[in-house]
Amino acid sequence: MSIKWEGVMPAVTTKFTTDDELDLATFEKNIKAQLAAGVHGIILGGTLGEASTLTPEEKETLVSKTLEIVGGKMPVIINIAEQSTKNAIQVAQRAEELGANGLMLLPPMRYKATDHEVVVYFKEIAKSTSLPIMIYNNPVDYKIEVTLDMFEELLQFDNIQAVKESTRDISNVIRINNRFGDRLKVLCGVDTLALESLVAGAQGWVAGLVAAYPEETVAIYTLVKNGQIEEALTIYRWFMPLLELDISPQLVQNIKLAEVATGLGTEHVRAPRLQLQGEERKRVEGIIEKAMATRPKLMDYRKL
Repeated sequence: MSIKWEGVMPAVTTKFTTDDELDLATFEKNIKAQLAAGVHGIILGGTLGEASTLTPEEKETLVSKTLEIVGGKMPVIINIAEQSTKNAIQVAQRAEELGANGLMLLPPMRYKATDHEVVVYFKEIAKSTSLPIMIYNNPVDYKIEVTLDMFEELLQFDNIQAVKESTRDISNVIRINNRFGDRLKVLCGVDTLALESLVAGAQGWVAGLVAAYPEETVAIYTLVKNGQIEEALTIYRWFMPLLELDISPQLVQNIKLAEVATGLGTEHVRAPRLQLQGEERKRVEGIIEKAMATRPKLMDYRKL
């Protein structure tokens, strides 16, 4: 399956039982809600998916289960965040064997690599697989920026096709489009900058709060792309306090609480993460409760 690298692509959460096992029933319920809302792809194994706490066997189970649920209707993309090039290549090749449709690549983890090392790292992975690739560019959280000059080298590989743009600099969307045109697709990776990025020319949105609010997320994307900015802004203004829960070290706990509110998940997280407590829990619950009480009625965006 080819990937258009456009639209809303949820970075989904991983569901756990009270016994700290994979909760595949709840996971399936959420994925089906994403499909019903009209998302354009599913991304597994990101920060929101608590991938660093998952065993290789659990990751494979989630890939296989997602492919089964999706049934070829849209691409399933696997995030790779490894400490070594060797391990990253192994994960990429195994993802291809399992039937995944694409990869999202972070720079090397736990080591602030040089620009040259980062480029070589990405190139070695690209050479090892035929799967299409999206580079995750998040210097705020991961301390490594993939510059435009670095992308110039990387785009020698046909399967490097997109960037999850998380520099938090809206003008970078325009710089990328000016330099590379349609050769490098841009997907916004920061929930609180999504509408602005889409207006600036981003082709898609790798979203977080979509895990709890898939319809509102897809509605904003669809309205913007249809030129109905004011209508999109109405939803976006309501959504913003929730979207700000995504730019926090506790984004997983925050978003899982929101999933509880909308009936699309539980708040079980895997240690060392713990459920929110005290004043911070009250603060987040207050944001979610207010949003639920004022949740907008959506137009039928699927007909646009």
